[in-house]
Amino acid sequence: QVHLVESGGGLVQPGGSLRLSCAASGFTLDYYAIGWFRQAPGKEREGVSCIYSNEGKTYYTESVKGRFTITRDNAKNTVYLQMNSLKPEDTAVYYCAANYITPASSMCDIVAPNYWGQGTQVTVSS
Repeated sequence: QVHLVESGGGLVQPGGSLRLSCAASGFTLDYYAIGWFRQAPGKEREGVSCIYSNEGKTYYTESVKGRFTITRDNAKNTVYLQMNSLKPEDTAVYYCAANYITPASSMCDIVAPNYWGQGTQVTVSS
């Protein structure tokens, strides 16, 4: 069976850091673009950061540039989102998604990817 499993969410104070992981099973990420999306209560889902290693490019939404870094470890079939200098407005459920052969910038606009994870809660609060 195919699964994407997120982990690493939690409660952190403003200015703190978290690293989210998205582990894939049942398929290899080699030819897939991976995106991190988030949805806060009452807000639309937004693409936060995406990566497609075959094109060697990453994409970040403007509000997280310079604070978040997306990386992937193909050997572990896992994608990470390092989040630094977290702000209360980063509070949301974070989801990872995978879609076959998709440019990173397009991945972050995708509506119906091949696979979704179940989400992990990130809360930034003092």
